[in-house]
Amino acid sequence: MKTLERFLRYIRVGTSSSETSGTHPSTEGQFELAKILVTELLSMGIPKDDIFFDEEHCYVYALIRSNAGDDLPSTGFIAHMDTSPEASGENIRPQVIFDYDGGDITLSEGKILSPAMFPELLLYKGKTLVTTDGTTLLGSDDKSGIAEIMAMAEYFMTNKDIRHGDIRIAFTPDEEIGEGTMFFDTERFRSGPAYTVDGGRLGEISYENFNAASAVITVNGINVHPGEAYGKMINSQLVAMEIATRLPKDQRPDNTRDREGFFHLCSIEGDVSKTVMRYIIRDHDRSKFEEKKSLITAVCGEVEGIYEGVEIKADIKDTYYNMRDIMEPDNMFIVEKVIRAMEDLGITPVIEPVRGGTDGAMLSYRGLPCPNICAGGHNFHGVYEYVCVESMDKIADLLISVVEKG
Repeated sequence: MKTLERFLRYIRVGTSSSETSGTHPSTEGQFELAKILVTELLSMGIPKDDIFFDEEHCYVYALIRSNAGDDLPSTGFIAHMDTSPEASGENIRPQVIFDYDGGDITLSEGKILSPAMFPELLLYKGKTLVTTDGTTLLGSDDKSGIAEIMAMAEYFMTNKDIRHGDIRIAFTPDEEIGEGTMFFDTERFRSGPAYTVDGGRLGEISYENFNAASAVITVNGINVHPGEAYGKMINSQLVAMEIATRLPKDQRPDNTRDREGFFHLCSIEGDVSKTVMRYIIRDHDRSKFEEKKSLITAVCGEVEGIYEGVEIKADIKDTYYNMRDIMEPDNMFIVEKVIRAMEDLGITPVIEPVRGGTDGAMLSYRGLPCPNICAGGHNFHGVYEYVCVESMDKIADLLISVVEKG
């Protein structure tokens, strides 16, 4: 299993990103993993001059030079080093389950990974799974992608007789908080077709994703002693709850799927005086995306008008846009290349929109069209996350095939 050992090594490093640290990268653990990757790239035999570690912002770039002159184009692969802050990424204790029997998997007391809740588990009967212990996420998003890219790199460094164009590799920080490409050096990367290896189950390929924005809503209420509050106190927490209830219930993540967008209340914290709500806004359709942002602003204005003396501020910032507008029609050959490679390997292509975003979405708008391909994991960002080892190995083969196709 060419990816398992690498994957287990990478997830031992805690690399959760942070939305509140204010640094770039947002956490120190990402530096630790970056240094490990640089060491491994060097140990493969990639010359030091063809590896660049941005020690200020924590990006790793590597080049495996063409052995076919200019006859074959360059191909780029990108994966991110951070894991989601939505669940703990520290002290990950994975379980490796060989020859999975198709039944329930006990992660920890009260945490069961079951086909009854996650029916796609049955796809992996007889396979090898890596799961969490029920207390952390796993880190398959995106350390599976890293392991697959590294396995691909080692293959070409070991089999130097296999003709290929330039292979460009990049590992980025802070993708999970929307800052993965903030300091990405596209001039250094200089790839032809490029791919983020950051998707889900084997066969997935995506060239469209959400348009995305964040909304920070700050409610300033009026606080007085509760014994003297009659006609005076306006509890900011209750005002915030009113804002939440005025947004459409059928446009929450748990009520939407496919290309349906949503408002997602990520956190709410405060007291009588001040409450802060953090939302993310998502939609594949650009016009509906703009409507959602306008609705947040309108609702805040309506509620503020009800309560004299209350101040409500909605700070809305765009994060990324749907790469489909970049891919179609001129860059679809990048997608078609992967589809051919999948079919040659007996993988059934599954073309579907990403209900999220990737570094590739932002890079596409910076002149580097970059669709997203599978990394093999499921149930990202939580304790039920798992990955199939055979899928990771097959995806490493897929990356090799994409390079060989030129």
